[in-house]
Amino acid sequence: MSDTSPTESPLRLSIVAFDDDADFREFIGQTLEAEGHDVRLVATPEEFFSTCESQMPDIVLLDMNMGRFSGEETLAEIRSRWSRLCVIIVTGYPSLDSMRQTFKKDVFDYIAKPFSIEELRRVLTQAATEFGLGLRPQDRLRSELGRHIRMARTEKGWTLRDLSTSSGVSVSQLSSIERGTHLPSVESLLTIATALGAQPSVWFASAGF
Repeated sequence: MSDTSPTESPLRLSIVAFDDDADFREFIGQTLEAEGHDVRLVATPEEFFSTCESQMPDIVLLDMNMGRFSGEETLAEIRSRWSRLCVIIVTGYPSLDSMRQTFKKDVFDYIAKPFSIEELRRVLTQAATEFGLGLRPQDRLRSELGRHIRMARTEKGWTLRDLSTSSGVSVSQLSSIERGTHLPSVESLLTIATALGAQPSVWFASAGF
């Protein structure tokens, strides 16, 4: 592994859309597939959880205002099973502001029906950026290593200069690594982890390696 810069690739996300409206499922399925995403459509809580367990998605699109099923209960169960799974609410719920206050800690964002493809694209792109989704394995690794190094440094109350002094890695290089711009070499990674008293294996595991 060496210090390398990322190259851009098309955003391709794995998405599960849970909505009891068959017409909307057809619309969102066609829309997301046209955008290049892998989408699975479900109509019941049983289908939803079975689908997610068979293959975890990057993002869940969840309707909160379904006739027979409770979006709130589904969201609570999602959080009990997968605390970090990205959830975006897609609903025609009349009191969107109230929902934002109630669920702001549990969901990434809300999209009110009807919405434009541009709005959906914007929210998905923002979620992908925030959660590091739709990335190639090396991109995901770079993002996760940067995040963990930044978190460990912050927990110690260190500045980039402090970490540089302790690890011998330059401030500019550390800044690039933390932003996910560059993938550190094995030597750099080990010296940074040693300075922070951290285990690189934990960082690799969180990135799926």
